[in-house]
Amino acid sequence: MKNNIYDVAVVGAGVVGASIARKLSAYACDTVILEKEWDVSFGVTKTNSGIIHGGFHYPTSTLKGRLEVLGNIMFDRLQQELHFPFRRCGILAAAFTIEEMKTIEKMYMQGVENKVIGLELCNRDRIHSLEPKLNPDVVGGLHAPSGGVIEPYHFVFSLIESAKKNGVELRTRFKVVKAEKRKGHFLIQAENGESLRARYLVNAAGLYADEVSAIFNAEHLQIKPLKGQEFLLDRNAAGLPGKVIFPVPSIVSKGILVIPTPEGTCMVGPTAIEQKDKEDLSTSQSNFATVFHSARRLIPKISERDIITSFAGLRPTLKGNDFYIAISEKQPELIQVAGIQSPGLTAAPAIGEYVKDLLKKAGLVLTERPDYDPFVDEIPRIRKLSPYEADALVQKEPAYGEIICRCESVSEAEIVSAIRQGHTTMDGIKFYTRAQMGRCQGGFCSYKILKILQRETGMSIEEITKRGLGSNLITDRVGGLAVKDPAAAPTGTEEVK
Repeated sequence: MKNNIYDVAVVGAGVVGASIARKLSAYACDTVILEKEWDVSFGVTKTNSGIIHGGFHYPTSTLKGRLEVLGNIMFDRLQQELHFPFRRCGILAAAFTIEEMKTIEKMYMQGVENKVIGLELCNRDRIHSLEPKLNPDVVGGLHAPSGGVIEPYHFVFSLIESAKKNGVELRTRFKVVKAEKRKGHFLIQAENGESLRARYLVNAAGLYADEVSAIFNAEHLQIKPLKGQEFLLDRNAAGLPGKVIFPVPSIVSKGILVIPTPEGTCMVGPTAIEQKDKEDLSTSQSNFATVFHSARRLIPKISERDIITSFAGLRPTLKGNDFYIAISEKQPELIQVAGIQSPGLTAAPAIGEYVKDLLKKAGLVLTERPDYDPFVDEIPRIRKLSPYEADALVQKEPAYGEIICRCESVSEAEIVSAIRQGHTTMDGIKFYTRAQMGRCQGGFCSYKILKILQRETGMSIEEITKRGLGSNLITDRVGGLAVKDPAAAPTGTEEVK
């Protein structure tokens, strides 16, 4: 690092920022990635639906259309290098009427123009042979075999691990609140008092890209959150399909989907509701009714009885409904990466390439590193091993034989691996290992995970959080009441006041 100045600071460690940082790690470039949360992927990414889109929803006259198609074809190689859960299960768009089939035909022609491989226009018999659980009223549709599903948070963890292995520095809990342009670099200050200097900046701050742009005196952006509520169903759900099922899209959104996850569960959703609050992740009963009515129209066997949990996520939308990725006209050393909503996950690897080229255009000299290693070590997952493989692994490392999460078959060794990778919140461990993601939602394993966290980190039980500041699991208060330590209370006094 020349004169203690980074070449590039990437603001935001979601899937887009992580993809950019990992791409830059292949070059002789001092890069730091800044994240305001306690762990990576804790913003927009953690509630992403996890779909690798098929390249037929948008024309390549749009930036999102071009980058979606390019990003899709990069995932097979990325999976081999990074070992994240990913499956090309295919996508079906289902039509119920002749009018809807006209829209399907337009989507098919758009996909053909986008040079998507393997697209298929289906009649009634063909689409039902591809997915027998579809509503019998479906008259036809579109099949995109290149579509798939992924665990988005695990993808980000792997991208960051690879980037760090190749020299990128990660700083979490670094909320950018102030910046000053100095000769040849930016001085960037965080809310916690930390600061650093960087010659170039990439604004990949998701929902907060408008605020970051303002801090750097760049373009006036207006990010509007679009809320989507989704429901997670048990892996034994009768309505679990083999492929991602889309309805025919509306002008507003792609509609309510039925999504098989790469680990065997099922999601239904999301809704698309505009709101102003960037922190409001509440769910509602009215959305519940909307989602399940629409999902059952596609697959009648979808049932509320299979719900494990529900959650909501926010998508960062910009006027114009396209990605905004460009060199800032006001700050030529700043690259704006904003408005990255669907299909941002699919496009993320291509966005990394695109931003790398923009940085070069902006004046950054990039030389390929001869020692760049794109591979990360694959962590054994006990649930994926045969009995013989599992037995051999336990013989070498007994902690793999101690099952902490029964629902998802997660071992103590996997929990420890997550902690040693720096994931020291309950959600960080959940996203890294899938512990707490099963039917009981942590009812059985949370206490055991807390004890392992204490042992491995030295944190007290009160210091352990769900997702960071303000989410402590155990405190000295119950609601608005202060709880006194009984051992410290004089005899005859109340323990709760």
